[in-house]
Amino acid sequence: MIVIPAIDLKDGRCVRLVQGRKSDVTVYGDDPVAVALEFERAGAERIHVVDLDGAFDGKPKNWRHLKAVVEAVNVPVQTGGGIRSLEAIEELLEIGVERVILGTVALKAPELVREACRRFGPERVLVGIDARGGRVAVEGWVEESDVPAVRLAEAMREAGVREIVFTDISRDGTLAGPNLASLEEMLSTGMRVIASGGVSSVEDLVAIAALARRGVTGAIVGKALYTGRVDLAEAIAAVRAAVQAEPGREESEDAGEAHHPLP
Repeated sequence: MIVIPAIDLKDGRCVRLVQGRKSDVTVYGDDPVAVALEFERAGAERIHVVDLDGAFDGKPKNWRHLKAVVEAVNVPVQTGGGIRSLEAIEELLEIGVERVILGTVALKAPELVREACRRFGPERVLVGIDARGGRVAVEGWVEESDVPAVRLAEAMREAGVREIVFTDISRDGTLAGPNLASLEEMLSTGMRVIASGGVSSVEDLVAIAALARRGVTGAIVGKALYTGRVDLAEAIAAVRAAVQAEPGREESEDAGEAHHPLP
């Protein structure tokens, strides 16, 4: 499991929303490249970039800023927000994005997800499942559905997806701590999961890391980094130590068992 710092882009600036509400936005910086480089210097192994304008408008809007981030850092970048076509996926991969995150189309056009996995490889395609009260929300979290998040995860597994980004919307941007119960429920689907939403401390990340052997491959951290509640280098070291200290880890590795590595 790794710690993945987040950059949320709105009008080219680094921001954070509370529970996805456009009206509840805090700007933390005007230079996403500088933020990304700072994360890289702190030891980040991957950077998570969300195009919030794209998520709300239904098509990528911050390409220029995303491309600048990708070109500036030497670590992989994964991105989501408004990616609704195979052409958009291809263009993002061509500018150097390592993995794209599909959200709304997973619910509304699952055949597109299946084709994306076939065409680009499941190692390049993630699905973002964002849930409020256990139900999937789409279109920038504005539109709620009646579909249970777990059911969508199972459908995506059948479509060829190997890994999801799971966000508990009620916790996102609140610093209220992760919803470990919902995370464990999502792990019951057999999918590898990147946890997102609510991380407020290094202790929260260590708690998530306790689920690494069950399939948690990463934890996304946003607001806690920008407010100074979490030091990224300290968090990375703590999570690495927690994962290495997992009971039975050495024996499992000696036996050749997989530990749900990121593709």
